[in-house]
Amino acid sequence: METPAPNKTSSKPRIIELDALRGAAVIGIVWMNIYVFALPAQGYYNPTVWGPGLGEASRLDRIIWAISFVFIEDKFRTLFAILFGAGCLILLERGGGRPWRAHYARMAVLFAIGAVHSIFFASNDVLRVYALAGCALPLLSALSARALFAICVGLIALHVGGGIVALGVSVLDFYKGREASDAAIFAERVFGSNPASVQYMIDQGRLAWGDRIAGRIEGFGSQLTVVASAIPINLAAMALGMGLWKSEFLKGKWRLFLLQRCAAISALFAIPGLLGLAWWVSGNGFPASIVGMTGLVLSAPFDTTLGLAYAALAMAFFRSDAPARKRMAAVGRLSLTNYLLTSVILAAIFASWGLGLFAEVSRTQALVISFVPIAAMVIWSPIWIQLVGQGPIERLWRGGSRALS
Repeated sequence: METPAPNKTSSKPRIIELDALRGAAVIGIVWMNIYVFALPAQGYYNPTVWGPGLGEASRLDRIIWAISFVFIEDKFRTLFAILFGAGCLILLERGGGRPWRAHYARMAVLFAIGAVHSIFFASNDVLRVYALAGCALPLLSALSARALFAICVGLIALHVGGGIVALGVSVLDFYKGREASDAAIFAERVFGSNPASVQYMIDQGRLAWGDRIAGRIEGFGSQLTVVASAIPINLAAMALGMGLWKSEFLKGKWRLFLLQRCAAISALFAIPGLLGLAWWVSGNGFPASIVGMTGLVLSAPFDTTLGLAYAALAMAFFRSDAPARKRMAAVGRLSLTNYLLTSVILAAIFASWGLGLFAEVSRTQALVISFVPIAAMVIWSPIWIQLVGQGPIERLWRGGSRALS
């Protein structure tokens, strides 16, 4: 996501590869966000929790889970955060009057937008995390690219270490057969097939809109604990994005063979690790404790590295002046609006006030439906850019930030 972009009269030229990369990120996020809207929460990480089909359909759902786990889950979220960090650094470097104050005004408005989004549409909203993690970015802006890369690695280590401390007991209990331990019971409720827990999440997903909003307002404070726990891994990606900007990677100045080498090395590190984790989970029959540990914790270094590989491939691919580049760049210029628009579309499909398809589709069927908001973004974005320019939510963000600063 980009911080507020210059308007159409700005003298600063846009980097079209960066816009196109942003468009790819916001599209990729839909392929995982669809499961938040379509399935009980436990089914997001665990394919055995939910799926109307049996036999072949059930096996297909597991294959879709494996593909998503290795190639999609958290990779595009990482890419989004990388671009957010780079976008914030761009504005900080442009300076102007009181750049820090302007930055914190942007973060305050972004948090407010995310709060509204989380209450009305998507409880997994990431904008609140970005706003809170973004408060640290001015402190990092003067560092060299090498220092920023080191901070990225350190924050990933912090995330993994903290996750192991928090969830490691449940994994040990699984291997020791302690299914009745507190840690094992907690993991089963959050990541497993506990019937009562799954039914509770189904009931929550089918609430009327008014009841859902009231519940989310009531639980907003407690949800901030979950938001805070995601700060280190997202800040790691933002620091990486700042380093990539300073190293001129995101400025489109790396030679093609360097981009290809970066993508190859990153993928060769990440993909075997993710395949190994997927084998560990599926080979043990998707136990809740291992599902949680792999999905939230152990995959993080590989997710970040594969996100970097995608960035390198996209920067290489979008160098060519192809129609796909221009259309993807249009999607990226409206990244904040498109991110929120997908939630509106998905809610209209799955929520009780819409078509009411929540908990009525399999993982595979949900993936097919995800192409509805993707198609909407690809179609409407170039038209809006041509006729209006800046996106409506981008305009709101910029205007609110100016009012505060």
